[in-house]
Amino acid sequence: MNRELLPAGALSLTVASEPVVLLADRALWLPERHTVVVADLHWGKAAAFRAAFVPIPSGTTASDLTRLTRVLHLTAATTLVVLGDLLHARAGRHADTLATIAAWRDAHGALDITLVRGNHDAHAGDPPESLRITCVDAPYAIGPFIGVHEPEERPNGYVLSGHLHPCVSVRGRGRQHAKLPAFVFGPRVGVLPAFSSFTGTGMYEPSEQDALFVIADREVIAL
Repeated sequence: MNRELLPAGALSLTVASEPVVLLADRALWLPERHTVVVADLHWGKAAAFRAAFVPIPSGTTASDLTRLTRVLHLTAATTLVVLGDLLHARAGRHADTLATIAAWRDAHGALDITLVRGNHDAHAGDPPESLRITCVDAPYAIGPFIGVHEPEERPNGYVLSGHLHPCVSVRGRGRQHAKLPAFVFGPRVGVLPAFSSFTGTGMYEPSEQDALFVIADREVIAL
């Protein structure tokens, strides 16, 4: 893809013989399919913590929805695919949280959304029907790609997944180090970083065949 047409900080590469764009907002863009793919949104996680009497500030879901709106605006995508863990837990289905999500959905009424169910979705349940989100079990075909939540090889396509919340520890001078969210692309399986800004990161142990792309200062950087 022409570098001049890329959103700021994005990086383009070819996967499964198709162009893909890694966005600094922790999303994957498939320009030929007008599709954005994300993983691990965990909507309502802060509300679930507060329901358990853990003092967590409100507004994390709204902030993530604003970031998702930016992604959709930058890409002009007509389809959004969520690779699992849309809602964090049943306790997170707070009325205010659902109202915030509903208002966002109304603002993107023409957007086609598909959720490939993940492990948190099994406990949280499918989102309300009023949100008009198609919910399916893995695997879910996206052209040459196979959408799943938990990464594992499939015989009939290149796997795109989430679940692991991959990050990479980068070390600098003076014993400085930082954990950076990362995209991981192996020979047959790719893992997306968690889209949620309020979720843990998992240290990823790459193999020699993996290509790693970290997000730092709103830029995707190949390691």
